[in-house]
Amino acid sequence: MKYLLGIDVSTTASKALIIDENGSVTAAQSTPHKISSPHPLWSEQNPEDWWAAAVKSIHSVLSQSGLDPSHIAGIGLTGQMHGLVVLGDDSRVLRPAILWNDQRASNECEFIRNTIGLERLISRTGNDAFAGFTAPKLLWVKNNEPDVYAKVRHVLLPKDYIRFKLTGEFATDKSGAGGTLLLDLQTRDWASDVLAELDINPEWLPPTFEGPSITSAVSSVASAATGLMEGTQIVGGGGDQAAQAVGVGAVQPDIWGMTIGTSGVVFAPCDSPLTEARGRVHAFPHAMPEMWHMMGVMLSAAGSLAWYHDLFAPQTDFDDLLVEADRVDPGSDGALFQPYLTGERTPHGDPYLRASFAGLTSRHSRKHLTRAVLEGVAFGLRDNYRL
Repeated sequence: MKYLLGIDVSTTASKALIIDENGSVTAAQSTPHKISSPHPLWSEQNPEDWWAAAVKSIHSVLSQSGLDPSHIAGIGLTGQMHGLVVLGDDSRVLRPAILWNDQRASNECEFIRNTIGLERLISRTGNDAFAGFTAPKLLWVKNNEPDVYAKVRHVLLPKDYIRFKLTGEFATDKSGAGGTLLLDLQTRDWASDVLAELDINPEWLPPTFEGPSITSAVSSVASAATGLMEGTQIVGGGGDQAAQAVGVGAVQPDIWGMTIGTSGVVFAPCDSPLTEARGRVHAFPHAMPEMWHMMGVMLSAAGSLAWYHDLFAPQTDFDDLLVEADRVDPGSDGALFQPYLTGERTPHGDPYLRASFAGLTSRHSRKHLTRAVLEGVAFGLRDNYRL
């Protein structure tokens, strides 16, 4: 029997999963990594931490499964979207990766809208300029760290840095590339006119591949580091949301997906490239060839509950908090929570929105606040769904 290895470079951990040819899980491992926020609106990680965590997770699943590495028939990659990884001449990381939930690049978003024109930008790329996307962050580096920008030779997404470490080659998938704001939604490849108008060197960007296409293979160096067999093939994979959509069967227009992780996502597959006139809903290629998707994103879904737990109830299990909240009637007796801890994308597109509790009285207790957080996230997802 042959097996497949999946690697997920998420915001919180690098994960590895082995499944057999019937889809049954053979082994799984998650190795955490930290997020740094050195300034307001900033969210960064060290790409080498992803690689170290991925190596640990790969070793763990190989050990758990007891498989000979030669039985791994192929590797798929997924991970957090939109992150900016910049490499220099020696292919070394030039600065910490700027993540999808980083909000510093609002001025660069305005520059992109003014340069390309909002209507044309949405028509070409499927999206308005959001601070979390890759292109505004690259322009932020140009404007604020010119010494770093002058050394840039390669621009990668987080999962594609792991691909590079596994193979020594540069490649990306089309669904992930759609989240850079530099991909032509119609042709599913880099938008040369957008790159030219933003003065971004197209040679920095890797070739794009459909999700199931083979991009490269495990190198001898990576084989020694991970225990994987040299030459094991790696496919394009997909951005985290496109990959999970494939996993839950959201691969045709009448099947939608919803994900509640650090962020919250409503995912709608399309058999043609569709856009929302004001760019409030993202439009990207799907990980499936000849498919696209529209996607609404709230930035702090389960992340809101995690923040609340860590600040107000760090010694209490999440399950116990939820049991308490279940004892409160819908509406939380008037307590409200706005889940904008890191600004918001859909439908507001405002990095400066802020979270708050409101409507509190002396009658409210922790259980009311917990339920208010859950309800605030639920209504945030409803905002996405209604678009």
